[in-house]
Amino acid sequence: MRHTYLGRTGLKVSRLVLGTFNFGWSTEPEQAFEIMDAALEHGITVFDTADSYGKWAGRGHHGWAEEIIGAWFALGGGRRESVIICSKVYEAVDNPFEGLNAERGTSAYKIKRHIDGTLRRLGTDHVELYQQHHVEYHAPWEELFGAYEDLVSSGKTVYVGSSNFGARHLCWARAAADKRGFLGFVSEQHKYSLAFRLPELEVLPACEEMGMGVILWSPLASGLLGGHALDGRGGERSRESGGHLDAAARERLERYHRLCAEVGETPANVALAWTLANPAVTAPIIGPRTPDQVSDAVRAAEIELDSDVLARLDELFPGPGGPAPQADAW
Repeated sequence: MRHTYLGRTGLKVSRLVLGTFNFGWSTEPEQAFEIMDAALEHGITVFDTADSYGKWAGRGHHGWAEEIIGAWFALGGGRRESVIICSKVYEAVDNPFEGLNAERGTSAYKIKRHIDGTLRRLGTDHVELYQQHHVEYHAPWEELFGAYEDLVSSGKTVYVGSSNFGARHLCWARAAADKRGFLGFVSEQHKYSLAFRLPELEVLPACEEMGMGVILWSPLASGLLGGHALDGRGGERSRESGGHLDAAARERLERYHRLCAEVGETPANVALAWTLANPAVTAPIIGPRTPDQVSDAVRAAEIELDSDVLARLDELFPGPGGPAPQADAW
């Protein structure tokens, strides 16, 4: 497994991140243990979760994914010490004692309460990266960064990051952190794939210029690029939302599969390798359902796509034309 730094920090991370969104509601704890063991065996040292993970489509309960990771840590064998754990705060959670504050949003109140719940479920005294799951439009940065500073100074987290932020919000956050003399968000977790290239306009250039790490979610476009969409076995999120292929999308995907066959790699690994070829990207998140899928995905970190293949992928899945404003101005 290859490694890199998380943005401008000195933290070294694996070039693939294990995602735990499916843990609990879709992936049974025993199988989740096997997946985490396989990830660690293959050198994937970064695990991503959230206080809301474990419930989806009416199944499971919030926090279950963290509970499963915590139970795996409790098995010992250096598991906790070997893993960089990333969690998040913002989404609604099942907590009747918090009333309205259990709904979506971020506040100093929620940050301080939810980190304690996360640590309790994980069975640890800290996380390496605590991410704000979405932009908070009401609370001021003075409130939020005051709370995040307290978490860092108390040792409950080492770094803080953002997720699903626009470029302007990342810039405002950096300005607010600089004003306080605080490191601020060191990474952004964002949706990005061959099938969704909009972040190339603003988000990726902003992160690269500010030295922020970029962790990608849905790098296989909810299973569209995973190799099974043509036979109706796409990702769980895609199926739940009624995802389907029209004639044009099917034809493009068929061409993509033919290109992957020429390259001699699976569609999923070509899609992952394509994201890793972008210098702004730190690591994509993978969501394997079996240990074998972990083994298959590890190959992606070793693939180097040549310029001809990258150009052909650009033709199949055209981006926005480069970073803004050059993409739409002069």
